[in-house]
Amino acid sequence: MSRAQRLLDVIQLLRRHRRPVAAGRLAEELGVSLRTIYRDIETLKGQGAHIDGEAGLGYVLRPGFMLPPLMFSEEEIEALVLGGRWVAAQPDEPLGKAAKNVLAKIAAVLPDDLQRSLETSGLMVARRDPAAGDAELPVIRAAIRNERKLRIVYSDEGDNRSNRTIWPIALGFFDRVRMVAAWCESRSDYRHFRTDRIVSITLTERRYPRRRPDLLREWRQRECISEH
Repeated sequence: MSRAQRLLDVIQLLRRHRRPVAAGRLAEELGVSLRTIYRDIETLKGQGAHIDGEAGLGYVLRPGFMLPPLMFSEEEIEALVLGGRWVAAQPDEPLGKAAKNVLAKIAAVLPDDLQRSLETSGLMVARRDPAAGDAELPVIRAAIRNERKLRIVYSDEGDNRSNRTIWPIALGFFDRVRMVAAWCESRSDYRHFRTDRIVSITLTERRYPRRRPDLLREWRQRECISEH
């Protein structure tokens, strides 16, 4: 176990307890010596952790402490790398650039050993070719983020086209298909729209009248009921 990982584990153990935790218990759970625990506690205090207590009495972590350089375990870093690389490999260029920026920012605050884990990760993602409908993804994401209505021309399986005004609330990424979950004003109900069947799309300046979290919660409840 790296020292950075151990310091993170000390913080996590302290977070789980509201009352002081004896150094001996911390040492036992982490499989290290008491001397190591005392040294780690002092290191954490030096990095800004508000830890009360002392040897022989136990330690308690005050609420609200965050430790940015150590907030990720090695497996969490691998998950971030894999997720970031997957997004960066998608044809949605703005989102891909954002994913690369996120990984760069994470690398900048990691300790040296964890930074090397990020840079040398063996988890790779193949670059994929754009699928039909991918060009509309930035517009759809902007509408979801800003709770804006979209005007679309939609083609169904029989190539029948219809004009719709929708309130997009979620965007699902499947292997070769992207799906928008939205409230459809024409149907007065929730509908799902494949992005590859959107013939044209216009982002309006009109906000939809309800908050997206409320719509998303309602949509999820309906989806859950329909599955049973």
